[in-house]
Amino acid sequence: MAAAASPPVTLVFAGDTTLDDDAGALIERGGDPLADFSALFAGADVRLANLECVVATRGTVGSKIYTFRAHPRVLPVLKKHLDGVTLANNHSGDFGREAFAEMLGLLQKAGLAQAGGGLNLSQAHAPWIVERRGLRIALLSYNEFMPRSFEAGHDTPGVAWSEDEQVVEDIRRARTVHRADLVIPFMHWGWENEGVANARQRLLARKMIDAGADAVIGGHPHVTQDIEHYQGKPIVYSVGNFVMKETDNEHQRQGWVLRLEMDQQGVRALDTHVARIDMQGIPRRDPATPSPCWQRGEAAVGACLAGQRR
Repeated sequence: MAAAASPPVTLVFAGDTTLDDDAGALIERGGDPLADFSALFAGADVRLANLECVVATRGTVGSKIYTFRAHPRVLPVLKKHLDGVTLANNHSGDFGREAFAEMLGLLQKAGLAQAGGGLNLSQAHAPWIVERRGLRIALLSYNEFMPRSFEAGHDTPGVAWSEDEQVVEDIRRARTVHRADLVIPFMHWGWENEGVANARQRLLARKMIDAGADAVIGGHPHVTQDIEHYQGKPIVYSVGNFVMKETDNEHQRQGWVLRLEMDQQGVRALDTHVARIDMQGIPRRDPATPSPCWQRGEAAVGACLAGQRR
């Protein structure tokens, strides 16, 4: 009698998350800006979000229009819901390398893993390896939105920059060196407020799948973008915002929290859960609005209610 198949491993990813300003003040008062999604996070095997701010007490503010720095008191709230964060984005370096290095140490102390950052170039490009139910998953994170001055150097802290050849090599090494069964890169890419992925995103996504990625997940445009599949593997170009006060239109105030079901053959299903973001930047779950979902073998991405696949 054949052995029963192992249950799938589930991964939940939330988009751009800034924990300064009102969200940080809510945490200081004992509140939790992620609370409305606690059940979704709790039901997953791997939980992560894109941390779109530096968490530190030190550093010097950069010369940018928007800069985000959260107090370390936010980390226990993240730890309550998440296993780790992606760091390769255009706000991790808002307060310089000193603050970024401080954040790396604070994350480690809090028991939160990270992908896309490091004290040097090698660390920034190293995958975060997660093992669940015998499945070994490599998570990578890259930024390709300026300024590139946030990039890690040979011996200086920073984030992983998206250079095509390096990304392809990292994906291949995740399998050959780190022995990953599945590889998933998280991208910070595209142009703000564009609801459809551009040619650059599509070209790079296919290149990553061809190199061995099992799915590609993106953010940065602050709005959701289209989802497609290539070689039978899903590409989610942008999940939009999650915790974000600095919004200027209704599209930026609706994001997706993405859930993947995975097995040894790759991603077997995905669904998205709508986050409605209020003017203080706090997300509320909206189970009544149809959102994209997909299952292996389907010819196209369809729509379903959150938690209810067709």
